[in-house]
Amino acid sequence: MIPTSSYAAHAARARLAPYRFERREPREHDLVIEILFCGVCHSDLHTVRDEWGTGNYPIVPGHEIVGRVTRAGTGVSKFKPGDLVGVGCMVDSCRECANCKDDLEQFCLKGATFTYAGKDRQDGTPTQGGYSTQIVVDEAFVLRISDKLDPAAVAPLLCAGITTYSPLKHWKVGKGSKVGVIGLGGLGHMALKLAHAFGAQVVQFTTSPSKREDALRLGADEVVLSNDPEQMKLHAGSFDFILDTVSAPHDLNIYLQMLKRDGTMTLVGLPDTPPTINGGALIFGRHSLAGSLIGGIAETQEMLDFCAEHGIVSDIEKIRIQDINEAYERMLKSDVRYRFVIDMASLRE
Repeated sequence: MIPTSSYAAHAARARLAPYRFERREPREHDLVIEILFCGVCHSDLHTVRDEWGTGNYPIVPGHEIVGRVTRAGTGVSKFKPGDLVGVGCMVDSCRECANCKDDLEQFCLKGATFTYAGKDRQDGTPTQGGYSTQIVVDEAFVLRISDKLDPAAVAPLLCAGITTYSPLKHWKVGKGSKVGVIGLGGLGHMALKLAHAFGAQVVQFTTSPSKREDALRLGADEVVLSNDPEQMKLHAGSFDFILDTVSAPHDLNIYLQMLKRDGTMTLVGLPDTPPTINGGALIFGRHSLAGSLIGGIAETQEMLDFCAEHGIVSDIEKIRIQDINEAYERMLKSDVRYRFVIDMASLRE
């Protein structure tokens, strides 16, 4: 077994604290990865506070992992020690169902194995995430990271990047598309960068005039105050696609009215109260309201390669692991531009 240092939650709403546990020895197709950086996702906070009912403590969060391979199992063929690699939200799936065979492991019909708060498919032990010194993962769920990019700023691409890239790609956003982005946070700032790189006309919806300058810097062609009826009226019925990245309760109907005929609005945020939908906002215009969940391993690699080609990374603030609880409090106040990333060297001090 491999002794591992980490920070973990030991109960709902408890502060994260140092925790030592053992990772498994590598199986035939496993890689042992020394974790260099781990992004901090709002999902981490939801999970450790048991807001989604997945609490099985202790929980080591973290699914935006960048590190280097230190050991490889005897059957590994894609990677070697020294390679810079990433691990995202999944570490396994059944690999046999129709969705897995279509490279959509996130929709595995038997349930994907998530990087933390899941169960290993072979021995049933809890999966533990990237707020730790190392991780052991099957090579089929490991991504190759370009050395052209800052590895710390790449880490959030493993969740925030693919969560926004996948729906933009699926709904064929590109040149000639008018795209709206709702929310300017960890997900929203990546949506702006990616939609701009796809060649779309990109509009940021916000309720805060102070976010205008940042939105334009990140790739928006225009910023619309969604609480200003006159500004909204100017854009009614003009969007091909709208990506809603907000996880707080908000009115979806005002944005559905912004869609062209046959336009789609896709949700990637997950509010804790169900929205109320006006059927007329869908019927008149044949509008679609959809959802999207991260992406499969092949698409995640495609996204990483696209970002390397276009020089796209997340805007980050690096922190020490010892400051994670304060970072959570700041994240609740949206006091981060736009993603915290833990420098895991602080756990080895």
